[in-house]
Amino acid sequence: MQTKPIVGILTSETSAFSGRQMLHSVGQRYVNAVMQFSDVIPTLIPTCLSKKDLKHYIVNIDGVLLTGGRANIEPHHFGGKKFPKDEIIDPARDYTALNLIKECTKLRMPIFGICRGIQEINVAYGGTLIYRVHECNGKKDHRMPQNDDAPLEDIFKPRHVVNFPRQGLFENFTGQSQVVVNSLHGQGIDRLGDGLNLEAMSADGLVEALSIAGYGTFGIGIQWHAEFHPERSENSINRVLFKKFGVSCREFQSKRLRTIG
Repeated sequence: MQTKPIVGILTSETSAFSGRQMLHSVGQRYVNAVMQFSDVIPTLIPTCLSKKDLKHYIVNIDGVLLTGGRANIEPHHFGGKKFPKDEIIDPARDYTALNLIKECTKLRMPIFGICRGIQEINVAYGGTLIYRVHECNGKKDHRMPQNDDAPLEDIFKPRHVVNFPRQGLFENFTGQSQVVVNSLHGQGIDRLGDGLNLEAMSADGLVEALSIAGYGTFGIGIQWHAEFHPERSENSINRVLFKKFGVSCREFQSKRLRTIG
């Protein structure tokens, strides 16, 4: 009997005990979402793997989920201006994510990027990022509430409309031309990378979703947080995305197991 597909979820490097202990962590909602709606077995990808070990790792999985994270991607990866000294960074996550995307695309493995994850896909394909979207003329503030004690329902509440290109993937997925999504990011996509398709845009012209052109399987990034209560009626697009990701992972698993056999 065929087992469920195995999906690697990329962690971020965080700390505990006032910085005295480093952690490889991921939000529980990502794990729950892929288990419930993609129907896969999640495994966590630490950000300490070498390129060689990463190659050995991915031949045993069937999909990759690139999660959000508090740290922004460092600008030297896309030719941007140097960050201020107080900016939160995660060099190990940057290194692992960009190498992981490159290796996965060689295998045509399903990839789902959320928030920081869409930005990582864009940078891996040669695109650029806006450091602080809210400081750009004509752009709205896409960040979450800045008070740390804000209720989760307020942090993740739907905030703005995203529009889908006609006859694009998302219009095909939903039968709709737009949806309302949450928004928790300071950095955003500037120039879309080569070989990527625009799949959703906010009213202020910011890229909100992309797909890998001609990929042949699920290769999608979204700027909003689909992992927050996908079961709710207002989040139907997020259920659809997780389910389609799961279907693609099962198809990839079948091919992988046939190759092994």
